[in-house]
Amino acid sequence: MASILAGLVGGLLATVVMTALMMTMGDDSPPPTAAFWSKYVGDDPPAEYMMQGMALHFLYGTVAGIVFVLVVPLVLSVSTLTAGIIAGLAYAIVLFVVAAVFWMRLVLGMQADMQQAVGFLVFHLAYGLVLGGVVGLNVL
Repeated sequence: MASILAGLVGGLLATVVMTALMMTMGDDSPPPTAAFWSKYVGDDPPAEYMMQGMALHFLYGTVAGIVFVLVVPLVLSVSTLTAGIIAGLAYAIVLFVVAAVFWMRLVLGMQADMQQAVGFLVFHLAYGLVLGGVVGLNVL
């Protein structure tokens, strides 16, 4: 069984990698978390809430890492590096679907075009790859 520390560290590191990819490969638009802050907390456009959006993004990514080590081993093995990576990629697809359908469409009323959706999927797969790798290494 993977430790909560592995999930926390893996989630944080995976979020760093995901965010770096978003910043280098993305379209320079504010993240959906900034749109959330704008819609439900602030009064300004999402671009004014980049820092708050990034803080939420890192919080969500870290918590998702902890959820990964608590829930995923109930249905998939994460006891080896390969198994961890496969489980991480599967988890990333679930996170992508939840984020794209529930978060973006229902909560924020946003509709991504195909290019944005593919980028969003790639970013989540990078997250899952790193998270699964960290957890699968079994060093924490």
